[in-house]
Amino acid sequence: MGNSIPHTTTVGGSGCRTSSKLGQIGCPIKTDNMAEKSWQVMHMNVMKGITTAQSNEHQRNWTERGWDFALEKGRYDRQRERLNFEVVKGGKIQEIDKRQSIPERMAESLLQRGIKDPNEGLAEPKYRTVVDFILSGSQNTIRQLAFGDQDVVYEPGNNLENATLKRMPEIEQWAKDMYWFMSERFGEENIVGCYVHLDELSPHMHLTLLPIQDGKFAFKKMFAGKDKLEFSARTKKLHDELAEVNRKWNLKRGRNISETGAKHRTTEEYRRHLSEECTNIEEQVVQHKKALSDLKVEISLAERRVKGLTSMVDNLRKAKAEKESQLSALERTLQSHQGDTATIIAERERLEKELASIQIKLEDKQDKLRTADQQLEALKRDMDAIGERTEELKGEAYKYSREIHSNVDVLLKDVMLETLVGEHSERVAEMGAAEQSVFDGSLLQSLTEQGAEVMHCATLLFLGMVNDATTFAETHGGGGSKSNLKWGKDDDEDNRAWARRCMMMASRMMRPASGKKQKR
Repeated sequence: MGNSIPHTTTVGGSGCRTSSKLGQIGCPIKTDNMAEKSWQVMHMNVMKGITTAQSNEHQRNWTERGWDFALEKGRYDRQRERLNFEVVKGGKIQEIDKRQSIPERMAESLLQRGIKDPNEGLAEPKYRTVVDFILSGSQNTIRQLAFGDQDVVYEPGNNLENATLKRMPEIEQWAKDMYWFMSERFGEENIVGCYVHLDELSPHMHLTLLPIQDGKFAFKKMFAGKDKLEFSARTKKLHDELAEVNRKWNLKRGRNISETGAKHRTTEEYRRHLSEECTNIEEQVVQHKKALSDLKVEISLAERRVKGLTSMVDNLRKAKAEKESQLSALERTLQSHQGDTATIIAERERLEKELASIQIKLEDKQDKLRTADQQLEALKRDMDAIGERTEELKGEAYKYSREIHSNVDVLLKDVMLETLVGEHSERVAEMGAAEQSVFDGSLLQSLTEQGAEVMHCATLLFLGMVNDATTFAETHGGGGSKSNLKWGKDDDEDNRAWARRCMMMASRMMRPASGKKQKR
């Protein structure tokens, strides 16, 4: 399970226009306008593992159906996917090897080194075992490294115009520099994946490593330090050292976030980070639902076992009472000197043996019943805990959404209030005393019934994440929009008009599928 800790350190800036020309490999990029600066970019995502879904995105290990989905909704270019590459041990450049996922590589590395994954066997991973770096630079500069002066179509899709594109050797050398920079600081043996993507808007590298030192996972020792101040100092130093390597590629160290108070994050980087966080939360919720389903089966079996053992214990107690009654009767007969004494004694011995056997069985079943009761209680506690954690995750998703979308939320809420006032006034003027149904299908009704969901869906639409908005709507009770019309911001459309359209579209998308109604 890949629980991502949303701590990201960033140095970079928006893309700048420059007519840069590359010299030989390893030489600085010379620009015609040196007043324009190009920034290096480094994100550090700390995670409690990495999922197969995240690995598939890094490796582009998708089925044809997956690619169709990505091309329809994502930010990828199928024609440039062949230019992606990975850096492997020894700094060797090769095509991406998709035969083994990153989680499988991680497991193999740990097995060979005799190191145990501390999250293995835990219902909820809690140890930071993976650090995923995203390395890049200002858009124009990093594109120049990747494609030189070739004409490139950067729109998402399957752009046949890019079929003859060639990968420049400069991007490979830059990737090697990044690989060796990380290897020297954190150990080459700890790198389990290093992929360079040239099929998105901005070329970038995903470098995934395990924070292992002296044969043990040691994230705090390697990265965090004793407190936030030490972590901040280490991170600043890492950016400074990276800037020395990036100097020859004309990628400079940006001012620190704590100094500028700003996040130097491009739209593409922001979109990728948001998508990864949403994906992580959704994957955790799905896994928790699967765990809850499995627990229900286990609880059902445990309850049947408890019921069966309870019946056995009751039957054995009855048999014990019956044998004890027979022994008492024999004792009375023996004491009254009635019947054959030898026969009575033999019968008494037989009953005593049977009683002893019953007692052993009874004690065994009682022990098993106590164990079964404890297991059942433990399963129920697990179910309660996972259920609570699932609700917490949903809360975290909303909290994360509110925090990371704060600027968009302000605009959307402003438009929402404006729209509500106008729409409410119009509807009130039309309705009689008993005509409350006039609100059916209105934005006011949608916000009244599903305010948080409509706002979240509208936020995703505003950011251009149509695929994520559709998935969110369909997994939160909405029927989605069946319109085939092009969706997107018009060139001459201002942000307020675009926000208003996003709110109206989100309201339609969050309506239940035909034939179903929201409960009021």
